[in-house]
Amino acid sequence: MADWFHILVFGYYPYFAATVFLAGSLIRFDREQYTWRSGSSQLLRRRQLIWGSVLFHVGILLLFLGHFVGLLTPKEIYHAFGMSSGVKQVLAIVAGGLFGIVCFVGLTMLLHRRLFDPRIRATSSAMDIAILVLLWLQLVLGLASLPFSWAHREGGEVMVQLSLWAQKIVTFQADAAVYAAGVHWVYKAHIFLGLTIFLVFPFSRLVHIWSAPVGYLGRRGYQVVRTREGRRAA
Repeated sequence: MADWFHILVFGYYPYFAATVFLAGSLIRFDREQYTWRSGSSQLLRRRQLIWGSVLFHVGILLLFLGHFVGLLTPKEIYHAFGMSSGVKQVLAIVAGGLFGIVCFVGLTMLLHRRLFDPRIRATSSAMDIAILVLLWLQLVLGLASLPFSWAHREGGEVMVQLSLWAQKIVTFQADAAVYAAGVHWVYKAHIFLGLTIFLVFPFSRLVHIWSAPVGYLGRRGYQVVRTREGRRAA
């Protein structure tokens, strides 16, 4: 029974979460475009919002990039550049710890603002609060895993195992769950909660990530802005 549950969580659940993540986002964009927003409350506690938002977004983006590259890069690639699995694990611990703390401070500020300001809490949906709590717990689990990673940093075995699990998931290999079997429960909880966040993503305010104006950064030329009088004269 335990083996079947493990296979279900680490072998099948990732595909279920990914399917809901992609299909749910597409359906929501197609049918509920008026809810496709972050639900800003920037007029209330503006300074706390700015600091919390900047720290959270910088931290979460760097954490996501680090997880993406770290988990999906085959060990043969960084071994070819002379980097051992142990060195890679130490780099992951240091970078993950730094970015995790930055993100944790920012998210804690945002969560405190939403929970303890009566005006903001009154305009928040249950999902607004739930997704912040899920992200906060995910950060706690991630930071809690660092001492375990440091304890066996020399060989880097755990990072190799988790990387193999992720790479086998994205390449649709049936034995992926085997590589998550021997790791500490903190890593397993971190993976499960991360997949759950992807699962609830389409039903939360996180969908506004898809609308990030990335193309704006590479646009050519300047934007022409005219006053009302200038538009009339033109």
